[in-house]
Amino acid sequence: MAHDGQHLPATGTATAVLPDLTGTAEAALAAAETLYAVALGRLRDTVAPDGKVQAGLLERHQTQAHGLAWLATYVEALRQMRAWAGRLEAAGQLGEMERLILQIAFGEYCAQIAGGIPMSQGEMVRPADLGLTAAETAAFDADAAPVLAGNSDAARLRLVALMRDNGGRATFGATGLDDDLEMIRAQFRRFADEEVIPHAHGWHLRDALIPMEVIGKLAEMGVFGLTIPEEYGGLGLSKASMVVVSEELSRGYIGVGSLGTRSEIAAELILCGGTPEQKAKWLPGLASGEILPTAVFTEPNTGSDLGSLRTRAAREGDDWVITGNKTWITHAARTHVMTVLARTIPGTTDYRGLSMFLAEKTPGTDEHPFVDPGLSGGEIEVLGYRGMKEYTVNFDGFRVKGENLLGGVEGQGFKQLMQTFESARIQTAARAVGVAQNALELGLRYAEDRKQFGKPLIAFPRVASKLAMMAVEIMVARQLTYFSAWQKDHDRRCDLEAGMAKLLGARVAWAAADNALQIHGGNGFALEYAISRVLCDARILNIFEGAAEIQAQVIARRLLD
Repeated sequence: MAHDGQHLPATGTATAVLPDLTGTAEAALAAAETLYAVALGRLRDTVAPDGKVQAGLLERHQTQAHGLAWLATYVEALRQMRAWAGRLEAAGQLGEMERLILQIAFGEYCAQIAGGIPMSQGEMVRPADLGLTAAETAAFDADAAPVLAGNSDAARLRLVALMRDNGGRATFGATGLDDDLEMIRAQFRRFADEEVIPHAHGWHLRDALIPMEVIGKLAEMGVFGLTIPEEYGGLGLSKASMVVVSEELSRGYIGVGSLGTRSEIAAELILCGGTPEQKAKWLPGLASGEILPTAVFTEPNTGSDLGSLRTRAAREGDDWVITGNKTWITHAARTHVMTVLARTIPGTTDYRGLSMFLAEKTPGTDEHPFVDPGLSGGEIEVLGYRGMKEYTVNFDGFRVKGENLLGGVEGQGFKQLMQTFESARIQTAARAVGVAQNALELGLRYAEDRKQFGKPLIAFPRVASKLAMMAVEIMVARQLTYFSAWQKDHDRRCDLEAGMAKLLGARVAWAAADNALQIHGGNGFALEYAISRVLCDARILNIFEGAAEIQAQVIARRLLD
């Protein structure tokens, strides 16, 4: 991206990088790990006095528990940033931009650990909230002191100067991925630039479904079968490839980036819990995009409490008949199969009575979304995350073939669903990174083009600092997401890492969108500017696939167990 050197902020000089950066980062990481271990021990003493976590005590000390989840997320994020820098250094790719990103990330996150981590805009968790003493916090400050100076005005402005010289690349700083994944990234970046970005805002403003032509092109590129094994018609690629594809498509438009989520969830359900016959019947069609699925789990009065679902399925001959109401069902109208979670075991009131169904349906239209007997519903109008639309879905004696009970055994539905959460949250974290990247690009372009007081907005330090922090936090969220995918690809339990990536990624996306809109000023509030859409799209990321509060609760419980 070319620019006139006279408009660079005066403090954007090459002296911004700290000396002995990797060594100071190691010391700061060790100090953060020590502080976290103390905080974990204090909370365990509080909520598990007899060695076992007591639910009542955990709820009473929810702020401390959720704060611990955020502290653990920060520590893991710093650990992955340090690992990222180490890989780049070994490959001779740790340049000035990457060093600045590393030091700003360590400087900011360590400062927040010491002074207060924002769980949301109005909720700060401070060391005292975690049971840490002033002396313990002071010891952390002393050990982390060299990196605390890293997030300086000079460092941020120098980073932005390098970003402006970066030739318009869609990412800032080397990602650390291998050549194959970078090739996949480039392919889907081109697709997003050519086939998605020119149309995304129009789709959003019209609340239009993403055209089937686009879905067809995604199918040809293998999006819906990325991680489905080759024996079932998929590409058999890694979760890391799924992350890269989701990130780039969501950079174009979150609706397009989320199309693959439907197939990812459905395929994971069938791969983990389906019978051989169900795998042979459904997976090839999902992989090719001939079968479009939708996930039908949430109910009006349950939200995150899936164990208390009321929708029921009862046997009738060889088939099942489903009765009940579902809500917030994405892409429900024109799909071919619904993965429906329903209660099949009478007398149960918790997760043990739930079963999963592969319920076949006829694709509908905007005018008539649901055309099958026993099925009805309507669109829920939403702020953002459009393109697939959200629906209520009502079951009134809707028939499902007996062979479509997932796994052929009742009472396994909740367990089957839990097996998909790792992949779903990794994928959601990737979508968040893509949305944040889109916000950064829009903000950077506007700041370059918009002139005020005789110079571009980007020449003003506070505008440049906003852009710098976007780039830094995007890289932090990106590396945490890549790590969770790596864990999944190596058959390691990663619900903790996936949850952390989703928790942080959602906050990063919202902050990036909000700051990019601020850079746009009044124009950002105008519907004609794409950043208005990105802000609306970013907001949902803190809610779906586990609201931030639920996510923090799940992380805390895992840490304490």
